[in-house]
Amino acid sequence: MLFAVLFTDDPARAGERPRLMPAHLAFLEANGTAVRAAGPLLDDEAGAGGLWLVEAPDAAAVRRLVEADPFWPSGLRQAVRILAWRQVFAEGRRLI
Repeated sequence: MLFAVLFTDDPARAGERPRLMPAHLAFLEANGTAVRAAGPLLDDEAGAGGLWLVEAPDAAAVRRLVEADPFWPSGLRQAVRILAWRQVFAEGRRLI
């Protein structure tokens, strides 16, 4: 099952990002089977959060993955939404 994971970052914790980025990227690489895509969300070039596309059996598995990310315990992530996603269109064509 595919999930879209939307993160909102705490602007007061933005200074944590550079220090934690190497560990965060290593975490994504180590979990590349589940995390199909990931990247920052920007608001006028400033970090506003992030987006992951995750393949997992259920939302609980996604939550465990989110909480294992080095960004999570730092408080950088202010909020997270985990939404099941059904892809119906890609690369110019319908999938269903």
